[in-house]
Amino acid sequence: MINKSKKAKFPSELRFDLVSGDWVVIATGRARRPETFKKDKKIIEHVSPRDCVFCHLSKQEKPLMVFYDGKKVDITAKGGIPKRWSVVSVPNKYPAFIYNEKINKRTEGPYHLMNAAGFHEVIITKDHRKQIAQFSQTQIKEVIDVYQDRYLDLMKEKFVNYVSIFHNHGPEAGASIAHPHSQIIAIPIMDPDIQSGLNCSKKFFKDSKKCVHCLMNKWDIKNKKRIVFENKYFVALCPFASRMAFEIVISPKQHSAYFERISEKQKWALAEVLQMAMHKLYKGLNNPSYNFFIHTAPCDGKNYDFYHWHLSILPKTSTWAGFELCTGIEISTIEPEKAAEYLRKQ
Repeated sequence: MINKSKKAKFPSELRFDLVSGDWVVIATGRARRPETFKKDKKIIEHVSPRDCVFCHLSKQEKPLMVFYDGKKVDITAKGGIPKRWSVVSVPNKYPAFIYNEKINKRTEGPYHLMNAAGFHEVIITKDHRKQIAQFSQTQIKEVIDVYQDRYLDLMKEKFVNYVSIFHNHGPEAGASIAHPHSQIIAIPIMDPDIQSGLNCSKKFFKDSKKCVHCLMNKWDIKNKKRIVFENKYFVALCPFASRMAFEIVISPKQHSAYFERISEKQKWALAEVLQMAMHKLYKGLNNPSYNFFIHTAPCDGKNYDFYHWHLSILPKTSTWAGFELCTGIEISTIEPEKAAEYLRKQ
């Protein structure tokens, strides 16, 4: 028997994500005040720089790219490992994907498999403790330069169809090494998340002749309630259908499908917006664990002009439990409008 006698105001909202095609729950009925997400500082045991594997390039594979003070270092001319560096890209010593031109697709009964061919690199920043949320705009711009440069190199490989760029910070976000670093993985397949975004973006464009991200950005910039920070070229906002509390999406105001085509002016503008967004999360949530990643169109040679690249920041403000694991529907315990208002003040 079901009790239907009481009529009350709905304690939560189901919101539809136009890009992924997923529903999320904004649990306003058990909503928390923004300041309650500011956790007590955790004592994290940092390995001494003396013992850190990322502080000593001699313990890493040969660098693929080195930047120092905003400029690329010619490692072919100098040979060996440079003494002065601020950002470096090296092959991952324990890669999830290994270079092999032969994909070797095959079947085993009803199952399909292939070699995990690809490239796996680590982008290391010099300071052992200073994380991106504490970087200057110039330092973040340098990191973006390396992202773009490595992307342009990796996309040339004939079997690479997608390049994933991501950054993990904190134990809850899967950062097994405390020294700040990002990762780039180039793979022959499309990841399901980007495929879902492509499918929904393509359908939306086919039905309306408009880019779904451009439409959302235009509405949110006019509406203002979910904006965290913006400049001439980029906007950072808490999305309408936030997957978790304090999620931030940064996207270009001008339509663009491909991150790798970003201009010099746009890189400086992206650095400013990313710096502000990361600083606000760092201050407002007391240095939370987080992941950020770039979603850009695949590099498989097909036309994806209907897509709109963006950078997502997901602070670890909750843990998936039974409902999320069972249904795939995520629950956020603060309205994105209130989250954005709180972050704007930081």
